[in-house]
Amino acid sequence: MTNPLKKVLIVGSAPDATRTAAWDTSCLSHIIVINNAWMACPSWNCLIYPEDFPMDRHPGAEVLRGKQVVTAQEFVPVQNEFGGFVYAGGTMAFTAGYWALGALKPDVIAYIGCDMVYEQKAGQHTHFYGTGAADPLRQDVTLQSLEAKSLRLQALASRQGCSVLNLSRQSSSRLLVPRVEWQVLESMTQVPLINAADEGAVQNALQAESALGYWVESGRYWEESEKFDSERLRAIDALWLATACDVA
Repeated sequence: MTNPLKKVLIVGSAPDATRTAAWDTSCLSHIIVINNAWMACPSWNCLIYPEDFPMDRHPGAEVLRGKQVVTAQEFVPVQNEFGGFVYAGGTMAFTAGYWALGALKPDVIAYIGCDMVYEQKAGQHTHFYGTGAADPLRQDVTLQSLEAKSLRLQALASRQGCSVLNLSRQSSSRLLVPRVEWQVLESMTQVPLINAADEGAVQNALQAESALGYWVESGRYWEESEKFDSERLRAIDALWLATACDVA
């Protein structure tokens, strides 16, 4: 008898994160909630947040009982295994993905609530809890192309035998990974066949990163941001964009 797929769900704070409350998530090995998303997904078992996540937004001791908390102490070393924050992108959607990839070794990583699109329309919120700060859209040299960073994560996950999917039903997403419905993920028994990124293009991007040598072991890359050339990083983003395959 084959072992069941190890499926990991990562939940962000976009409005559709609340869909998770109605799901039977027993098919998942881990449900990682980012920052405030613990309030949207009752069945979560792992919370990840950065050093500046406000204390008044943390869950209480009773809510945390039996749950795992992942902080910079845990996720920085794992992110460094995948090239570090400058190349991976300094926002928690990507940090959570790389931590899951390195620490949990899943077969599938599925995102919801992490589209990183913050267009506020009349009567609508940017986040499930209201209007929040659009962290991935801040001025940051590592976040010039969220699309490129999502392709990087997908390519490195694929090398590890892991597929990255998006459960979003939003009209647009900065995550350039295939979309599926929850029911498809729930019933999935084999790693989905996804057009692999061009391996030569992936090698080109990784070699360009290595040659540039932007490395901050502490993970606090913003403390050394004056060292980073935005044009050179934009050129590396272009290399990752060149690895793209068609997604749904």
